[in-house]
Amino acid sequence: MLSTDNDILSAAESWRRAGRRVALATVIETWGSAPRPVGSHLVVDEDGGFLGSVSGGCVEGAVITEGLDAIVDGRPRVVEFGVADETAWRVGLSCGGRIRVFVEPVL
Repeated sequence: MLSTDNDILSAAESWRRAGRRVALATVIETWGSAPRPVGSHLVVDEDGGFLGSVSGGCVEGAVITEGLDAIVDGRPRVVEFGVADETAWRVGLSCGGRIRVFVEPVL
């Protein structure tokens, strides 16, 4: 069972209060078939521990990596995942849709 948005946001707050550096990822846009709806969250801590889901599969791993980078450099970013013939070898969505995810450090 996936954690609820409240669980994920509460974990982000709790982890931050405990002194852990964290980043929050949020699905901000979808096109076509997407595994998770707009508003879905994933929180990651500086050690790579995470809770929640923004997509699944390799996209999740790429979002966790972006979260770790955001923790280090302190800068938010928007990342996009999808499938196109010319980029089929990259991380993408096998369902044929596209998603945009906002990743931000929680300060």
